[in-house]
Amino acid sequence: MKLLTFELQGSQYLGALTQAGVVNLSTTVPDEPAFSSMQDFIEAGQPALDLAYAVLASSPAIIDSDRINWLAPLPLPVQIRDCLGFEKHLKNAFESAVKVGAMAADDPVKAEEELRASGRFAVPEVWYQQPIYYKANRFSVAPTGKEIAWPAYSQIMDFELEMACIIGKKGQDISKDKAHEHIFGYTIFNDFSARDAQMLESQGMLGPAKGKDFDDSIILGPVIVTKDELTDPYNLRMQARVNGETWCDNNSSTIHWKFSDMIAHISMGETLHPGEVIGSGTVGLGCGLEHLRFLNDGDIVELEIDQIGVISNKVIKR
Repeated sequence: MKLLTFELQGSQYLGALTQAGVVNLSTTVPDEPAFSSMQDFIEAGQPALDLAYAVLASSPAIIDSDRINWLAPLPLPVQIRDCLGFEKHLKNAFESAVKVGAMAADDPVKAEEELRASGRFAVPEVWYQQPIYYKANRFSVAPTGKEIAWPAYSQIMDFELEMACIIGKKGQDISKDKAHEHIFGYTIFNDFSARDAQMLESQGMLGPAKGKDFDDSIILGPVIVTKDELTDPYNLRMQARVNGETWCDNNSSTIHWKFSDMIAHISMGETLHPGEVIGSGTVGLGCGLEHLRFLNDGDIVELEIDQIGVISNKVIKR
């Protein structure tokens, strides 16, 4: 099932996207607490999903999807963690960092050689030992279609094409072979990034802050596809377009750390809760940094993942 959160005539609802349009689950079964919001639906578990399928089978009223205001499917996640799951992205990002670091030198060729020899821009061994992640700002989530006002402190605008899983079942010390049981569904994740701020603060040896956590920096959507419908998240075409030009055409099959690895690692000694979001990390060539090519004022970024949909946002310089 493809689930969404939308606004209609000033009220917010939980919906299901069908080929014919949108079914308003909140009003179809108005006294059902599980249909009050996406978070309530996730927490209610399998019985809520079963009831939703029964509603869809009953020929309910359909709303044209053009009539609604699309919101992020999970407007305020319980928690967001963003992992580094794709090796190619990491290698490309380090390669770009070397080139950027050498550009300002008097002798760029010599500077590039020295930077490579320093080892600072090689994939660290720990990345191959365990999934690496940071905790993102859950209050920064925005929907597809919203114009993103870039923070005034940044001049280097970038995007990141990711997939995310949403936790549906509470658990601690979850094993890899049981991790799938804790996934509710999947969505697209655009991790807008202020690269100049990120590069500066990364020297402090902590996770990203102002480089990632500005308002509306995380786009989720357009829907959450439940895991029973998206049975293989590791064979999906992933595309990024800027003003209609394709910058990335890759596949989720290239992931190194799968969601089962991430869930097993994150849940060690730590409880995961329904409604938490875990990002896959950027797919290879899925951001401007890897191309040494960044966004301009007014650019429109479209990210598409097979079986999930498309999210689109315009970036505006303040």
